[in-house]
Amino acid sequence: MSTMIFGHRGYPVRFPENSLEGFKYAIDNNIDGLEFDVHLTKDNVPVVIHDETITRTTDGVGYIKDMTLKEVKKFKLRNGETIPTLAELLKVVEHKEILLNLELKTNKIKYKNIEKIVTNLVRNFNIINPIIYSSFSLKSLKNLKLVNHNAQCCYLTSHKISDPVAFMRKNDLSALHLSYSDNTIVNNERVWTVDSSFRMYSLLRKNVSGIITNNFTKASKIKKIIS
Repeated sequence: MSTMIFGHRGYPVRFPENSLEGFKYAIDNNIDGLEFDVHLTKDNVPVVIHDETITRTTDGVGYIKDMTLKEVKKFKLRNGETIPTLAELLKVVEHKEILLNLELKTNKIKYKNIEKIVTNLVRNFNIINPIIYSSFSLKSLKNLKLVNHNAQCCYLTSHKISDPVAFMRKNDLSALHLSYSDNTIVNNERVWTVDSSFRMYSLLRKNVSGIITNNFTKASKIKKIIS
């Protein structure tokens, strides 16, 4: 199987990160998959944003966890859109042949029941391919398995793992999402965040399972040249 190319937060070299505009552009231009981040609002609505706060990416300030969805929606991304809910994004990708990598942002804030809330929401949509769930929190991935036994869970890390195969088996993981490449698990690793042409070329030549990049169009061109 050839390397799958995932748009890191959509297509942030051209559009605001985690914006519906960026996601739609990526889909329309034949991206393999989308990577995005999910937090919970004060009223337990899953929203698509990377940071714990809205300060960096919108015209507002404050923590997502301290705002209701109505309050979150008052603020704008730089393209005029509001922060999308997970439901709004799933509506865009519904019925489409695209891979989704949903990162549960639970390594800094422990959102109560986020795994169950997200799982129940996803079940309301016709998503063709099984969602790939990732997190820097093993506990969150284990919680997800309790409510969704068939979930594809992937651990995010930048730390070296001495025996990745045993680690995946022990923690019931489908793959590892690494900031580096491990030659022992080429078929079970997705590498982030890959933006240089040299690194793209190297990983695509190795045929790793996936790369997560801010510039999927560049990665796609290199993949086409290699193939």
